[in-house]
Amino acid sequence: IAATRKTTPGLRGLEKRAVVAGGGDTHRLDLSHMVMVKDNHIAEMGLEEAVAHFRARTSFATKLDVEVETAADAPRAAEAGADIVLLDNMTPAETRAAVEELADADGVLAEASGGITLADVPDYAATGVDVISMGSLTHSAPSLDLSFRTGDDSSR
Repeated sequence: IAATRKTTPGLRGLEKRAVVAGGGDTHRLDLSHMVMVKDNHIAEMGLEEAVAHFRARTSFATKLDVEVETAADAPRAAEAGADIVLLDNMTPAETRAAVEELADADGVLAEASGGITLADVPDYAATGVDVISMGSLTHSAPSLDLSFRTGDDSSR
């Protein structure tokens, strides 16, 4: 389980540390930690051209995460050079189909993302994805009601 970059302004560091404390992964701390080829890049340049464009401009050490919206585009993204194929806003059934499409893509990770809630995690985990990324871990985390009382009621 990974948290997306969607955090409360000014609280990113704290929220990302909370995710790690809970056993999750930070995914990206900022835009420099991974290149994401998003739907708008693909709409403008085409999938293969967008991947080639960003691959040519990144370090050998920088991962390339390519967002796809259909199972059929998953192997195209892998063949184009994605390190991670982000299966965006897919149902668990669509995600499972995309994971199956990626079965022959050695070393390419499958990541489910987009509107996934804690209640959905078991369904997405059963699809075989490598990573489930969720913005709700940070932007929708409930607040904790704390008290400074120590339990000593003698002062009342």
